Amino acid sequence: MNTTPQADPKDRPARLTVGVVGAGRVGPALAASLQLAGHRPVAVSGVSDASRRRAAALLPDVPLMTPAEVLQHAELVLLTVPDDALPGLVTGLAETGAVRPGQLLVHTSGRYGARVLDPALRAGALPLALHPAMTFTGTPVDVQRLAGCSFGVTAPEELRLAAEALVIEMGGEPEWIAEDRRPLYHAALALGSNHLITLVAQSMELLRTAGVTAPDRMLGPLLGASLDNALRSGDAALTGPVARGDAGTVAAHIVELREHAPQAVAGYLAMARATADRALDHGLLKPELAEDLLGVLAENAPGTSPTGAPAADAPAGPDRTPDARTDPERAPGPEDVPAPDGSTGPDGPTDAARGPATDGPAKDGPHRRKRTPDADADADADAGSEGAPAPEGTPDPDGPDGPTGPERPAGPTGPTGTDDGGAR
Repeated sequence: MNTTPQADPKDRPARLTVGVVGAGRVGPALAASLQLAGHRPVAVSGVSDASRRRAAALLPDVPLMTPAEVLQHAELVLLTVPDDALPGLVTGLAETGAVRPGQLLVHTSGRYGARVLDPALRAGALPLALHPAMTFTGTPVDVQRLAGCSFGVTAPEELRLAAEALVIEMGGEPEWIAEDRRPLYHAALALGSNHLITLVAQSMELLRTAGVTAPDRMLGPLLGASLDNALRSGDAALTGPVARGDAGTVAAHIVELREHAPQAVAGYLAMARATADRALDHGLLKPELAEDLLGVLAENAPGTSPTGAPAADAPAGPDRTPDARTDPERAPGPEDVPAPDGSTGPDGPTDAARGPATDGPAKDGPHRRKRTPDADADADADAGSEGAPAPEGTPDPDGPDGPTGPERPAGPTGPTGTDDGGAR
């Protein structure tokens, strides 16, 4: 056992002086991790009171300066600002002469690779993109969480070893991401992290509506097991009514959601459709059961009424003809009488959801509704996953909650007035 006393990092010769531009929830944590590895934080820029408090907590005694002053004092600069602010910030710093030749310039955006730093590269800087796939809270616990955290690394080939070495010094695991794959990498993290937060929050709201007093306690073991199974087994871990082809159960879910949480219907249908696709592709959903299930999903798709007919306000066209049930001159028929289960039609929700029979559940068949791009599909992922709220439980005015936090409007991007949001 090694009993030699370990030197305090403050007493070791510093290898690099470190500056932070943007004291959101990520920058101070990374600088604190580099400090533990022997580097020396010397300057940090922060605009809001929250960012200044955060810098004081994680980087005590490190002076607050303007972005240009930070670059003047530091050999390694962390640019931890929101994605939309980054290009303008880099351009402004380069054009005003703040960037020095040989200076290591690191950004933590998931969206961008090293190319966004080209203006600084032309000024002689050494560009690195190091994106921690981790949620950040803006507290000292973030430094501990970096141990074993994966970082998406992109840099010029000649700087690859230097970039990976910095990640290892922070306790992370470098994962090389090609420049042209950064947007896809970023989207994958947003899909798995940001959207997970939304799904869990919606689930807890619905459980409260159903009378569950402690939805977090109920969901904890279930979601933990589901995540573990998914990471271990992928699609083979799929369970539930969609994977089983229980069309009646899915139809009942949609009826309840329309009544109690109509805002959740579109998300439920989209996820059920994606789950059905994957279950079919991997042989988990039997084709003979898929037909009814896909009919339920198609007939409840946006633009249709709960009965599967086109909505009354839907535009007419080749694929949107008026339905007989919306004709004011048509006499009422038995299909207009509510069934005991609350659905319209004599056969209840299961039969009403089925639609015309086909020869099979072909993916492009009549029951498969074409996917349309989600208007919000460009959700931004900061460093990996959406973080828990700050201890005070209020939104951080300086930027996203963590690496996959939602995008916010960028502030001034010049070298002396940059928005100090969390790392993007």
